[in-house]
Amino acid sequence: MPTPMTPEAIRRAPKVLLHDHLDGGLRPQTVIELADTIGYPDLPTTDPAALGTWFRDAADSGSLVRYLETFAHTCGVMQSEQALVRVAAEAAEDLAADGVVYAEVRYAPELFEPSGLSLEQVVEAVQEGFRLGERNTGNKIRIGTLLCAMRQNEGWLRIAELAVRYRDAGVIGFDIAGPEAGFPPTRGLDAFEYLRQQNAHFTIHAGEAFGLPSIWEAIQHCGTDRLGHGVRIVDDITRDADGSVHIGRLAGFVRDKRIPLEMCPSSNVQTGAAKSIAEHPIGLLTDLRFRVTVNTDNRLMSGCTMSSEFAALHEAFGYGWADMQWFTVNAMKSAFIGSDERLALINEVIKPGYAELMA
Repeated sequence: MPTPMTPEAIRRAPKVLLHDHLDGGLRPQTVIELADTIGYPDLPTTDPAALGTWFRDAADSGSLVRYLETFAHTCGVMQSEQALVRVAAEAAEDLAADGVVYAEVRYAPELFEPSGLSLEQVVEAVQEGFRLGERNTGNKIRIGTLLCAMRQNEGWLRIAELAVRYRDAGVIGFDIAGPEAGFPPTRGLDAFEYLRQQNAHFTIHAGEAFGLPSIWEAIQHCGTDRLGHGVRIVDDITRDADGSVHIGRLAGFVRDKRIPLEMCPSSNVQTGAAKSIAEHPIGLLTDLRFRVTVNTDNRLMSGCTMSSEFAALHEAFGYGWADMQWFTVNAMKSAFIGSDERLALINEVIKPGYAELMA
């Protein structure tokens, strides 16, 4: 008989995470301790449980812009090399404790320049933290890093160059993050052209707070490898009264090309990209066999883990172990590490882990 899908069993299942923000996943206690160390005065509370609740409530506004405002506090306490090392190490430890065997964690180095750190100091501190965290877990997890440029700012190319400069030190790709509406990905075509010339990987936040044009630009103008969120691809899919489904040209292209969708159910509900987990487009897109992956986005702001996301999808859609394995293999196939490494994790860790749960 298959193992019942209890919270503990879901936690034990091997999971792969492609879309997780470093500055969105701090432990509340760490936020408080770092704030105390530097004299940061703006936290709404210094009680860990209450602070965790505050972050979730503040992010639960239905607005991406309001959601992003919560990062002022986390970034505000991460303005030193010591803080960056600690936060990165704890991220690796927390993800491994949740059964994540491979994760790609992203952050924007430019957000930590106000304290006087150079971009290089930021990257090296974060990489030190990830390696420390991996060792602390007995190497039960591997972390790859994505460097983000903030789409409302200039200078995307310098971050793309930074990602390439550190790609042999664990930086495996590039992204643009921040407010989507009004800041299309085509603002930084020079960065994406450079990355393609350098045979570098990149993903683009698209189709979260803005619709199909954002997705189309990310794919057809910028050449993205993956879509960060991509929820609004559902706008190019229609369903008749008799239940028949019609896939538009853009959605069909995304599906045919197997462009991965980095879907973040709880976060998407918070930012208004979906009304509820049960109404999230992930259900339809999974039925239509798009390259769907499941992710956390910001574990602190959404009060979620990979395990809680899978549990919520199990409750909403009845997904079982076979579905969890499908999502996980999708993610591993879509990772920005080498093919041999991806296959090794699929064949030696992921499939055996799910076989045990399904036996």
